[in-house]
Amino acid sequence: MTVLTARRLALLVAANTALAPLAIDAYLPAMPSLAASIGASVHHTELSLSVFLLGFALGQLICGPLSDRYGRKPVLMTGLCVFFLASLALTQVGSLETLWGFRFVQALGGGACVVNSAAIVRDRFSGREAAKVMSTMVMILMMAPLVAPALGSALLHLADWWLIFLFLAVYAAFVLLLLGRFLPETHGRNPEAPSARQILGNYASVLKHREAMGYIGGVSMSFAGMFAFITGSPYLYMEHYGLSTTLYPFVFGANILIMASSSRLNIRLLRTRTPQQNLRLGLGVQLCAGLGLVGLVATGFDTIFTVAPLMVVFVGMQGLIGPNAMSSMLDHFPRMSATATALQGCLQFTCGAISGAVVGAFELASAWPTVLTMLTATLAGNLSVRLLAGRASSDGELNEEGA
Repeated sequence: MTVLTARRLALLVAANTALAPLAIDAYLPAMPSLAASIGASVHHTELSLSVFLLGFALGQLICGPLSDRYGRKPVLMTGLCVFFLASLALTQVGSLETLWGFRFVQALGGGACVVNSAAIVRDRFSGREAAKVMSTMVMILMMAPLVAPALGSALLHLADWWLIFLFLAVYAAFVLLLLGRFLPETHGRNPEAPSARQILGNYASVLKHREAMGYIGGVSMSFAGMFAFITGSPYLYMEHYGLSTTLYPFVFGANILIMASSSRLNIRLLRTRTPQQNLRLGLGVQLCAGLGLVGLVATGFDTIFTVAPLMVVFVGMQGLIGPNAMSSMLDHFPRMSATATALQGCLQFTCGAISGAVVGAFELASAWPTVLTMLTATLAGNLSVRLLAGRASSDGELNEEGA
């Protein structure tokens, strides 16, 4: 069996998980061209993003239990094949309905891929070591959304929108060959096949676990705050504060760079601190940034120069929040880590979709919808961790330190 070091495992799962941000962000520059090609409005074409998020959440929910039953690799390889075939089909779409349909199928495959990444890490590592591997994975992964829009724009200029989906198909084929060659099975087939009732029971057991739901709530609401920023930033930066379209990608990209830096910081801090301590630190800093943003808008001191730095801090804390929340939650479900990851991923993307819809629902010439949604989300995340997981995680820290 192939020997997996922490770094090699992080590289493999990051290459796999990068499918999602590439599929979400790479085709954004091609929206007008794609809409014209299929004879639909840009707004209806943009709904393919919401369709993708829905399929992505559902794919995780379905494939998590399948991964715990049949093993990581069969489900992962099947998801990659589905993603590959759907990406190829997307190069030939001629109507809005077929675009939505194949994007949904593509997302189902992507969900099957992503739900296995965290589970594979948990199969091999736990505690601080798992958090370190996930931080390395996230740090690598954060480069994908930074590169994806520029990559999509370059492919659009080389040919047309279809080349972007062809690239996604080629990338999926590359990852399929890479994981097939270097990734061993980390879980194995479970001969006790769970029934549909047992699967629902497994999900229920996660939902009833107080501490785990605290961590899931923390990372999901933090993600919701980030997605509120992503949804509102084009209007907020370019129209409300007058940032040029040339500078917007650079200001937006600063969020990804800080996120990668905080992931690196997390790895260093884990030498002397527990994942739970780092999680609360990240959530606390994010809450302070959210309060600062609301304060700036309330006092009228909000400009691109005052708001953008706090936005960067808010979003950048994902590097401290995500890996530690995931590793802390998965420590409680060593025998059904993919199921727990699936539920967490489903709730996370659902919260993100809802927060984005909330921001978009208020067509106000103001920063209030975005900053209030961000503050509400991070406040809920802080309360979730501190109220639901606070006492339990503190006991865990004492036990780990005592050990």
